[in-house]
Amino acid sequence: MSAPAGAAGAAPEPAVPERAEPAGDVLVDIEEVQETDKPWLVIVWNDPINLMSFVTYVLQKLFGYSKEKATKLMLDVHTKGRAVVSSGTRERAELDVYRLHEHGLWATMEQST
Repeated sequence: MSAPAGAAGAAPEPAVPERAEPAGDVLVDIEEVQETDKPWLVIVWNDPINLMSFVTYVLQKLFGYSKEKATKLMLDVHTKGRAVVSSGTRERAELDVYRLHEHGLWATMEQST
């Protein structure tokens, strides 16, 4: 049995509004949202160490590219100095760069512009 309202030792009941009011608008920084929407690019750079055949092999092994696509990317690395080999989330790009480094290739990542 509960104590009557106002009785000694009884906890006051919390005030309950008759109608809930909206908490207000949530402000979102549009530039921040756009920054997170841009994919991350994984770039393989030319180096004087790795053979072209090895670079082609690594691109096939890590990304599942056909021999033709891996060869085209390798030739871009060789002639242009770099090639974008994958794109996606930041976490995926970090993993791809790590895996390329494990195979001795020079790779970096950057956010798409």
